[in-house]
Amino acid sequence: MAKGNFTIVTQFILLGLTDHAELKVVLFVLFLVMYVVTLVGNVGMILLIQITPKLDTPMYFFLSCLSFVDTCYSSVIAPKLLASFLVVREIISFSGCIVQHLFFGVFITTEGFLLSVMAYDHYVAISNPLLYNVAMSKRRCVALVAGSFAGGLINSLTHTVSLGRLSFCGPNVVGHFCDIPPLLKLSCSDTSMNEFLLVLFSGVIAMAIFLVVIISYAFIALAILRICSGSGRRKAFSTCASHLTAVTVFYGTLSVNYIQPSSQYSVEQEKVVSVFYTLVIPMLNPLIYSLRNREVKDAVKWAVEMRHSSC
Repeated sequence: MAKGNFTIVTQFILLGLTDHAELKVVLFVLFLVMYVVTLVGNVGMILLIQITPKLDTPMYFFLSCLSFVDTCYSSVIAPKLLASFLVVREIISFSGCIVQHLFFGVFITTEGFLLSVMAYDHYVAISNPLLYNVAMSKRRCVALVAGSFAGGLINSLTHTVSLGRLSFCGPNVVGHFCDIPPLLKLSCSDTSMNEFLLVLFSGVIAMAIFLVVIISYAFIALAILRICSGSGRRKAFSTCASHLTAVTVFYGTLSVNYIQPSSQYSVEQEKVVSVFYTLVIPMLNPLIYSLRNREVKDAVKWAVEMRHSSC
């Protein structure tokens, strides 16, 4: 469509990760394996928590929600990324790009809120274990998860609506998915308000979650110091180590991409960082929680034994 001397963009070309044909097959196989591992790991974690009575606790309820979110936001990106390795030029419509951005924003923001909720949950479990199930009732757990999704929806809708008001006159080439920084770079409109909202929301959300995590772990550290038995301390440290690892990896990568003005945006940096938080982190989370968690390992053994006994 033409408007004056400009051409209004109605579709975007997904550039993909490489132009080298010989690398496309290798990367396709690599990312397909990663995506399959992500699906198997996260869906497997959800099913394991559902079928294991011992894991019917608030802590594992939140972990199953985290696995669900990991599955969703990875699935928003992976299919289009994999398709880009198989065709000469992968195209996504303008509306499809906006929808992809909306759902990705919802799930990745929700993940951030869930990680802070899990920090608070760990604090309650370690500081007051006898009243843990009372303090973290089913109703409160559902409310915390619903609030996380609501926060993710509000944040994503804000950026999506403001993005929809921009004009795109060309070029129309983005990376491997429709993220905010590359789209702002392509707009022929004034993006100062979008940049302000991006930095404001990202900064406020990151700071709020950071404070919840830091304060929770400060109280957790004090509670651990009051634990007399060595085994109790080791169990508490093991539980917290998995969560701290997930938080550090998640926020370390996101802060590189979002809490900066678009003038400092780098295409190559965006490719590396976005692949990490869209594909690698969702794959790593179930591994982090299963490899460092004895209860999950015991549940896997129990499920395998039950499977063998029923055959």
